[in-house]
Amino acid sequence: MKHINEASRIEVTLQRPAAPENHVCAAFAILPIEASERLPRRGRTTVAGTLNDCPFQVTLEPDGKLSHWLPVSGELLEAAAVEVGDVVVLKFGPVAKEPEPELPADMQEALAAAPDARAVWESTTTIARVDWIHWVTSAKRTATRAKRIRDACEMLADGKKRVCCFDQSGFYSKALRAPKPAI
Repeated sequence: MKHINEASRIEVTLQRPAAPENHVCAAFAILPIEASERLPRRGRTTVAGTLNDCPFQVTLEPDGKLSHWLPVSGELLEAAAVEVGDVVVLKFGPVAKEPEPELPADMQEALAAAPDARAVWESTTTIARVDWIHWVTSAKRTATRAKRIRDACEMLADGKKRVCCFDQSGFYSKALRAPKPAI
């Protein structure tokens, strides 16, 4: 994977998720693989840029095909004066420092109850915390998510700073996908 620290400029078509209730975005765009290759990682990556000259900062999600997809909020659609179906110009690049991820309440409770795990959690990098959270939240079933939280606390308490066996790109595990577009 080649990483270039300059901004990418691409044209993409905005699509509506087929199941909008399952997504926090009003629209999305799939990035061409060439643009994704310019990013520092295949997993979740925060970028800053413009959509038709309207500034944004968002975390790109892996699409499971070695690229990323861009979630577009209703607010950004409105601010950029664009709608689903429009071809837009995206200019973006990775942020200098990945923002601290929001810790889900169930993980927060589990870490609070496990001081050894919490200590290792706090000593990990932001990117490692992003991956731990992504591994937990990518579980499709409630029971799987609960097991992953227990496993995470055990691994962290054992001193493991990175989640093992998690394909952050979704390519090999087929666990991560872009939304299906509405027709």
